[in-house]
Amino acid sequence: MSELNRLTPEEFKRSKKTPVIAVLENIRSAYNVGSVFRTADAFLLESIYLIGYTAQPPHKEIKKTALGAEDTVEWHYFADTKSAIENLKNNGYKVFAVEQVVNSISLENLTIDNDEKIAVIFGNEVSGVEQDNILLCDGCIEIPQLGMKHSLNIATAAGVVLWEIIRTRMKNDK
Repeated sequence: MSELNRLTPEEFKRSKKTPVIAVLENIRSAYNVGSVFRTADAFLLESIYLIGYTAQPPHKEIKKTALGAEDTVEWHYFADTKSAIENLKNNGYKVFAVEQVVNSISLENLTIDNDEKIAVIFGNEVSGVEQDNILLCDGCIEIPQLGMKHSLNIATAAGVVLWEIIRTRMKNDK
């Protein structure tokens, strides 16, 4: 680990996190949840919010894809997305849903300040983010897609969106 310049789990928990929270709304696959934990670890996200029937650690399928990130990344459970959004906004977060809707912001056009706290909601694998919750958000982010299919697996979508937010912050730091 030291040769790879990796943090120990204790160092990770104490390290300064990026003020970004991934919100997982009613995700059916615990494997997808584990993948998002691993992405959150890679980008030093502040936290993950798990909503509704989204699987929670400890869970063998989360563990299989998270590879230990479920033990280092902070997470919180909310019964419903509305409560999570209220919590986020009360704590100064700007909340975006990742969804293809009218007036969504194409991911490459998303502008954020480095001091901005951001929460990003990823919805159910089939139905996406619930419409009532989209209406509570500050906006929607859409991932540009060029092929025949116009959707991505939630774990893939999370990786793409969260990397772009982190990349933008890194670029702004220079």
